[in-house]
Amino acid sequence: MSFTILTDTSANLPTPLLQQHDVAVAPFSYFIDGAEHSCMDTESFDGAAYYGAMRKGTVVTTSLVNPDRFIAAARPRLEAGEDILFVGMSSGISGSFGSAKLAAGDLREEFPERDIQLVDTLGASLGEGILVLRAIEMRESGASLAETAAALREMRWRMYQIFTVDDIMYLRRTGRLSNAKAIVASVLHIKPILKGNEEGAIVAVDKIRGRRKSIDALVERYRKYVVAPETQTVGIAHADCAEDARYLADALRNVAPPKEIMTVMYEPVTGSHVGPGALALFFLGGDAVRSK
Repeated sequence: MSFTILTDTSANLPTPLLQQHDVAVAPFSYFIDGAEHSCMDTESFDGAAYYGAMRKGTVVTTSLVNPDRFIAAARPRLEAGEDILFVGMSSGISGSFGSAKLAAGDLREEFPERDIQLVDTLGASLGEGILVLRAIEMRESGASLAETAAALREMRWRMYQIFTVDDIMYLRRTGRLSNAKAIVASVLHIKPILKGNEEGAIVAVDKIRGRRKSIDALVERYRKYVVAPETQTVGIAHADCAEDARYLADALRNVAPPKEIMTVMYEPVTGSHVGPGALALFFLGGDAVRSK
């Protein structure tokens, strides 16, 4: 029996791809000057204008996602007789997965005959989105809901998420950096190297002098930890720094060419936390790679 794949907008996947494969999406919101916005269509998102405004001082805030968002996205599929696989943003950086769990509890009471499985990806952006891609592949190859959920829960431990930012203040301001004291403010061209750890939290792991050298540090992590790159889709997300993203992609192809590189603009909610100029790399490594 087939099932519905439900994710959230943090997965950062291109809208046409989601539509083509009938993936349901629960929207996250962000706020500018008290006005609420959401971005369900990544194709129409003007990242240059959005991150340009942040560079000029526009303050973007986010809030906890209400369980009703997930209920509204899931209920029509459950009413149609479909089971649900929810693939969500890391519980280590957001309470949204907790809201999804509350929503699932209510929906299980309302639809006791349906199976609802939740996967905490311990990731964001394409660290989450690549798991959604795997769920699509497995569903289309005939895998069951239980088989797919189990595979994603194993795969998340091998998802390496490494990134650098232009200004650490965005992660500090929103409380998304677990070891903020490890990084001094971005002065003297010092750029932090950050990653998603075993709990799905963001931690600083290094400090590099210079932007280009910080990107090279991402490439070096890829060289050391990637496993079977020729079989996988590697993800790059950037917050309005397309030239740096192209440099990173070219460097990866020179080091160990992957099957495919998917490059996306950071969607606005996650992007508000990492800030303009953020550049992230997502790939699969070995079983304990998240601790490295």
